[in-house]
Amino acid sequence: MHRPPKEHLKQALALVLLVVLTVSAIAGPTGLLAWAESDEALEQRKARIAVLTDQRDALRNRVELLDPRGADPDLISELVRSDLGVIHPDEIVVILEEE
Repeated sequence: MHRPPKEHLKQALALVLLVVLTVSAIAGPTGLLAWAESDEALEQRKARIAVLTDQRDALRNRVELLDPRGADPDLISELVRSDLGVIHPDEIVVILEEE
């Protein structure tokens, strides 16, 4: 049984369309490869958000300690000494008990 050339053309176009759709499903912008990359990027961003959240919380705590209505004396001393350049990296803090 011999098919007419028009039928061969339809089958060839259908095959090309099937190949294009398959390649797109695997390597396209929303394909399997892109999905794996998106998952990896999401995990990296979640880790970065966790780091930034910790930094934000530390800064928030520092701001609360610098509240003008009741600033923490130890932090103020640290900042003043640091700004004046009288603090040294090898310095040891000794806490004296109050009598």
